[in-house]
Amino acid sequence: MTALAPDPSTSLRRQRSFVLFWCARVAATSAFQMQAVAVGWQIYDLTGSALDLGLVGLVQFVPVVALALVVGHVADRYDRRRVVRIAQLVEAAAAVGLAVGSAEAWLDIRAIFALVFVAGTARAFELPTMHALVPGLVPGHLFSRAVAGSASANQAAVVLGPAVGGLLYAAGPAAVYLTCTALFLGASVLITMVRIEAPARSREPFSLASLFAGFAYIRSRRELVGVISLDLCAVLLGGAIALLPIYARDILRVGPEGLGMLRSAPAVGALASSILLSRHPLQRRVGPILFAAVTCFGAATAVFAVSTSVALSLAALALCGASDAVSVVIRFSLVQTRTPSEMRGRVSSVNSLFVGASNTLGDFEAGLTAAWFGAAPAVLIGGIGAVLVALIWMRIFPELAGIETLDGPAE
Repeated sequence: MTALAPDPSTSLRRQRSFVLFWCARVAATSAFQMQAVAVGWQIYDLTGSALDLGLVGLVQFVPVVALALVVGHVADRYDRRRVVRIAQLVEAAAAVGLAVGSAEAWLDIRAIFALVFVAGTARAFELPTMHALVPGLVPGHLFSRAVAGSASANQAAVVLGPAVGGLLYAAGPAAVYLTCTALFLGASVLITMVRIEAPARSREPFSLASLFAGFAYIRSRRELVGVISLDLCAVLLGGAIALLPIYARDILRVGPEGLGMLRSAPAVGALASSILLSRHPLQRRVGPILFAAVTCFGAATAVFAVSTSVALSLAALALCGASDAVSVVIRFSLVQTRTPSEMRGRVSSVNSLFVGASNTLGDFEAGLTAAWFGAAPAVLIGGIGAVLVALIWMRIFPELAGIETLDGPAE
């Protein structure tokens, strides 16, 4: 009996542009994660301050807020591949600055914050534009799989990047930053090779109305308001990543290599979820699954907060990542499928603004709360808060809980 060949119409691996995009996202995100490990350890070595760790997130958040409207317009009016490529080249330049400063021993906390700000500005353009590229990479019937596949690229990088970064840090921070430089450059080359059909571009004249069109569109769709604000509040409260250097050095006592493992653990769980969802897309009960995932995220965060066991801490972080990945796939699918092509840059930019707020302001909130109460109480409060957010949002947004399926992309 002859085995049937895989149907190319249902295989993401047969979509060349998607494969190139996937590899570029792995390279760029790995570099970002490696850099985050090195920056976090360097800052904690220099200052020993939990608040300074939180300020790293705030420094990265400022350009996301300041440029959110501009980024959306750029993504809708210009070649999105070019926008991504330029952003990655700027990130490479910032990594060179960190490497030279570390090698020549002039890199102090102010210089680190300045270079992190430059990298954060480039990333503010890169991420939403990357997300807006996805619908043009695959046929419509593969879109939900492509979203999960793109998430798996991100999570594979979050597994790989921190672990490699922690190991390379033994040779000094400059070795980490130079590796990041090479990865950012490689990602820019891969994006150049991506081929997509010419996307629909905004033809609106520049005006305040067109500038704020992304916000206006989201406001008109309650399910989008619900899913974006749910993620914002849950991750803002439940984020613990900024405090991992404290857990690694002072609570679990595992050193920089252990910090890499801790940063990788959420991505191990997220990668498993993303791969599963890329092979078996969600078919029904999407809303209830979303709320279950957010509740699980908060509960796992609370377990991590009180753990003094390395194995339990890694397991709790992996569960955080697995549940968050389910939420991410649902959120990005809803945002992209319910947005017309010519609006995707602006809507993706607004979505990235709130995602960035949840991650970077969450880091700042965690650092500030830890400075007041200690690391473990801060993370515990956040985990409980994330569970409460899920319960409250179920009442406020019943239409979100009632979503049954993920539709194909909007045209």
